[in-house]
Amino acid sequence: MATTYREISRVFKALGDENRLQILEMLRTGEKCACKLLDELHITQSTLSHHMKILCDAEIVVGRKDGKWVHYSIDEAGAERAQMLLRQQLTVTESGEQTEKCCDT
Repeated sequence: MATTYREISRVFKALGDENRLQILEMLRTGEKCACKLLDELHITQSTLSHHMKILCDAEIVVGRKDGKWVHYSIDEAGAERAQMLLRQQLTVTESGEQTEKCCDT
């Protein structure tokens, strides 16, 4: 498998948190300043930074510095890759081997 399990788990970790899912929902309508995300989520700046680092490390979100604030948006290529990884992990494939019984019945 070209993609390592570590890379896959990084993406799934990014999607596996309620706050990060809320952030992604807010970013679906376009770029948002960190100040808007803070106001909407009612979390501290350090908590937001933690969530944004995970989303950016998974390459699902990108940040653009503007003065003292960062503006975040969904990275289209990263989002497509995350979708592909999910499909890849959940697609049943035929192995070409006969299914063997695992137990005596």
